[in-house]
Amino acid sequence: MNRRQMVTSAAAALTSGPLVLPEIASGSAMPSDAVRPVPPVARKVPKTIEQLGRVRTDDYAWMKDDNWQKVLRDPSLIKADVKQHLTEENAYAKAMLASTETLQAAMFEEMKGRIKEDDASVPAPDGPFAYYTRFEKGAQHPIHARKPRDGQGEEILLDEEAAAKGKAFYQVGAATHSPDHALYAFAVDEQGSEVYRIHIKDLASGAVLDSPVESTTGDFCFSPDSQWLYWTFRDDNGRPARIYRRPARGTAADDVLIYDEPDEGFFIGVGVTSSEKFIVIACGNQETSEALLIPAATPTAAPVVFHPREVGLRYEVEHWNDHFVVRTNADGAVDWKLVTAPEAATGKAHWRDWIAHQPGRLISGTMAFKDWFVRLEKVDALNRVVVTARNGDEHAIAFDEQAYALSLEGGYEYDTDTLRFVYNSMTTPRQWFDYRMSTRERTLRKTQEIPSGHDPAQYETRRLNAKAADGAEVPIFVLMKKGTPLDGSAPLLLYGYGSYGIAMEPSFSIRNLSLVDRGWIWATACPRGGSEKGWGWFLDGKKFKKKNTFTDFIACAEHLHAAGYGAPANTVAYGGSAGGLLMGAISNMRPDLFAGIIAAVPFVDVVNTMSDTSLPLTPPEWPEWGNPLEDPAAYDYIASYSPYDNVAAKPYPAVLATGGLSDPRVTYWEPEKWAAKLREHSTSGRPVLLKINMDAGHGGASGRFDFLKEIALDYAFAVWAVEKGWEAA
Repeated sequence: MNRRQMVTSAAAALTSGPLVLPEIASGSAMPSDAVRPVPPVARKVPKTIEQLGRVRTDDYAWMKDDNWQKVLRDPSLIKADVKQHLTEENAYAKAMLASTETLQAAMFEEMKGRIKEDDASVPAPDGPFAYYTRFEKGAQHPIHARKPRDGQGEEILLDEEAAAKGKAFYQVGAATHSPDHALYAFAVDEQGSEVYRIHIKDLASGAVLDSPVESTTGDFCFSPDSQWLYWTFRDDNGRPARIYRRPARGTAADDVLIYDEPDEGFFIGVGVTSSEKFIVIACGNQETSEALLIPAATPTAAPVVFHPREVGLRYEVEHWNDHFVVRTNADGAVDWKLVTAPEAATGKAHWRDWIAHQPGRLISGTMAFKDWFVRLEKVDALNRVVVTARNGDEHAIAFDEQAYALSLEGGYEYDTDTLRFVYNSMTTPRQWFDYRMSTRERTLRKTQEIPSGHDPAQYETRRLNAKAADGAEVPIFVLMKKGTPLDGSAPLLLYGYGSYGIAMEPSFSIRNLSLVDRGWIWATACPRGGSEKGWGWFLDGKKFKKKNTFTDFIACAEHLHAAGYGAPANTVAYGGSAGGLLMGAISNMRPDLFAGIIAAVPFVDVVNTMSDTSLPLTPPEWPEWGNPLEDPAAYDYIASYSPYDNVAAKPYPAVLATGGLSDPRVTYWEPEKWAAKLREHSTSGRPVLLKINMDAGHGGASGRFDFLKEIALDYAFAVWAVEKGWEAA
């Protein structure tokens, strides 16, 4: 983990507690003279596409704006007919959900009431200062600040709330100070398109320097001597393409290209090792990695390859005192191992095993300190931290709960005995600990405060396992109030993701309690495609095994129903992005299992998207999904599950699809096209709603309260779907 590149997160910890409210008739009948909202009917313009000898017809291809690259940077350039259709869809969704507005407002106030509005992060020490973020009451965005490490007197480095004033979207993706504490750099996105501008502030004068860095991914770092800034350039197709360097106080005229990635399918980024002895350019996709090094002592030197890329070989480089530590899948280490390499000979031939590969023990991350090396491991869906001393002695940090979430928090200092980690569970709010590695002493630095109150004793969490069709045991984490009946009568929200090797954690959420406090059961499924049970769990849910993700999720729903956790008539499935693909697939495969589907920024038009090489994520994601442009087997397999391509005359559940106009990851036209096709084919009479945020991208609203309003709408839809609120709309 790169200390100097530590992002000063804008999100303070969130959590929850019950708020006493009057009864809310979310499904109350409308006056008898009310006119039922009429859904938009999208025009059909058939487009025939021939590919690898296959032919498909896309009736709604016109919804894609051919000028999408410019729209990402300036949403006002959207085609008039597309804007009109999206406006009509938003109006229809609002009208249909009008009866839930009181419920939405109540849920929002509950969630907001669980946030300590004037919250602050635990200060991170670095030399003479301690750096932190804090919120003022009522503010949507944080203040970045520092204080003398052992004294008083706050210095404001960046006031996001002031900078965001008058802007529909404002998000700081990364922010950090220079190692000499003289400069503060921050990357800003003002469209939600993830095209960032990097500003640099002179902390002595308070002035922001002229000539910000334009068109970046938001990824950057200072050289350890504070004289240079390195950053990742985002090209017109939204991809990280090149690494540049300029003097830290320089202008665009001083920019020097230091790396140009030749493979359009590779992601790239730049950072500094924990030891601050090397600048590292990391390149790779889901299957292959390569790193290049620049010695910090010669920051203008040309980067040198650590080990040349080999298809199938992945590795990450950290430097520890006088040698490198490499996390890699080399030699069949599916769940990764750690190897060492000397500074003078970094090629794979010189790698020596240090922490051997153990199947089922996923080494998911590392941190280096002068006298300690720390790794984060996951075994059977639970994390643990292992600390290794320079003499080789090691110990694990243990916890008592049966299901919990554990993460490492980056710091700035290398020569320190203190490790910071964050612990929580579905019932326990977040706790920040400073851990003295030499004495194994834990110091609680902060507990997430729930102003409206939270009593963990009122809730219970369970770990279940559903048996998949092939016998695999699929983990499920459950949260509910104690005493919730397990006779099928309690409504169930079943959440899932299952892609990219991203693991779902049994973590605390201030949001989910607004359903749980109303008698709902919240369940998080961990289907294959994630890494909850190791990297093999991911490999068994990607590419030609992708359908395991969908059938695993269905198995989870069936297992929960059989055990009395909800029933098909009161179950809502929820997922976003690649989890939205999951929602689309299971709605086609088993619409009978769900009363409602919430698909946030859903990746549902898989064949078309994976065939469009201009889109930001298409070439980089062929290793994940397959390449339907060149591989007939990949085309056929993707076409067999792609949600948009498999919509048919079926009794679909009620559906809420959401998106962002500036989203570069899942473009707005994916949920737009899917909603139009679902509405055309569904035989159930249940509504299909589409809501597009016209001022945001993939992550939704940037303000912490505006974002909660979007979540409150999702949850109110879930209640509405179960209660059949559309019957009175």
